[in-house]
Amino acid sequence: MTYDLNKHVARLLMNEPFFASLSRNVDKKVGPIPTACVRVNPDTARFEMLYNPEFFEGMPDNHVCGILKHEFYHLLFEHVTGRMPEEVKGNFAKYGKVWNFATDLAINSHLVGELPENCLMPGGDHFEELPIGKSAEWYYEVLKDRAEEEGEPEEGEAGEGEPTEGAPSPGGEETGEGEENKDGKGGNGEPETLDDHSMWGQDDTANEIAKERLKEAVKKAAAEAAKAGSWGSVGGDCRRDITDRLLTTKVNWRNVLRYFIKTSQRASRRSTIKRINKRYPYIHPGRKQTRQAKIAISIDQSGSVDDQMLQAFFAELNKLASLAEFTVIPFDTDVAADKVFVWKKGEKRKWERVACGGTCFEAPTDYVNKEGFDGHIVLTDMCAPKPKASKCQRMWMTTAYYAKNPYFKTAERVIGIDA
Repeated sequence: MTYDLNKHVARLLMNEPFFASLSRNVDKKVGPIPTACVRVNPDTARFEMLYNPEFFEGMPDNHVCGILKHEFYHLLFEHVTGRMPEEVKGNFAKYGKVWNFATDLAINSHLVGELPENCLMPGGDHFEELPIGKSAEWYYEVLKDRAEEEGEPEEGEAGEGEPTEGAPSPGGEETGEGEENKDGKGGNGEPETLDDHSMWGQDDTANEIAKERLKEAVKKAAAEAAKAGSWGSVGGDCRRDITDRLLTTKVNWRNVLRYFIKTSQRASRRSTIKRINKRYPYIHPGRKQTRQAKIAISIDQSGSVDDQMLQAFFAELNKLASLAEFTVIPFDTDVAADKVFVWKKGEKRKWERVACGGTCFEAPTDYVNKEGFDGHIVLTDMCAPKPKASKCQRMWMTTAYYAKNPYFKTAERVIGIDA
């Protein structure tokens, strides 16, 4: 019987409340890889773990659990979504393998005794002189210096995830990494990473959206761990690093906007004879699914919202128009109905002020509720009473000061921007 990782996850993480919660936000699928990997799915902008059932078949539970935590640490330490140094991005063939080693050494420092013998470990084979518990960046600099002393690879020589011309791809039947990892060494006797890192950083937009989703997942996982009274095996230093990195870092409001639009999309389906129905092939037509986001942007035009804030917001909407179509709703105490317009996808516009009165949030809320939007973003200084509930997902964007000192309290997301 093929090993199904999903059937074992809950049991394996029974004593790990933090990781158990985080695991529920990571899809686990069988994939064409030799061992395991985490990546951002470019279509869904969600994290997923791909794995080879044969790799896990017969492996002790403590090692399977250790590998699960290893993959989750890659997410938590942002190895998948952009922590890679610019030097590595610019010349992966030269520095990629060194960075891959460094990330595994940093993670495995937290998993001593929990992984198969062929894993990369500070103080272990090939890394006897390295201390345990350092960051990926620290290990990278040390390993890079060591590689330069021993002789750098020629530019163009493939590192992990960058196969040479004619070499099999990670999805092929013969992967160098699959053979190498059985004894923890490459074909030339060099060590290899336990998992596959070749799918990291492939889509910047998807990565940013996934990162925002991860922040929400980590908040929930931290809350569940606090409720359980334990973070399991996550140590105090590691916990602080995760919290500082993902929960208390400065919010990039541009990324949040992209995330909001992606999560506000709804699916529309239609029958088509061009697509084969998987359940009833050639009997019933298939269904084609398209996604669209109908987003309302309500812009507070009251006198207390300054021109600089409006200008910054319009500048970002020019970029976001590449993702979706918007309906822009100017308002103060009322909606300026004659000034409402549709911002077409791909269109560029200049910012403008069309009103300068007081502020009432009931007016744009009524307008959006009536028109059936999928998402509602309100740009405002929040200096007015709390409005009625929104029928769609709503988010507030304001200055950093008003985000910390809002006129009213709300469970909806409030983001402070740098105007």
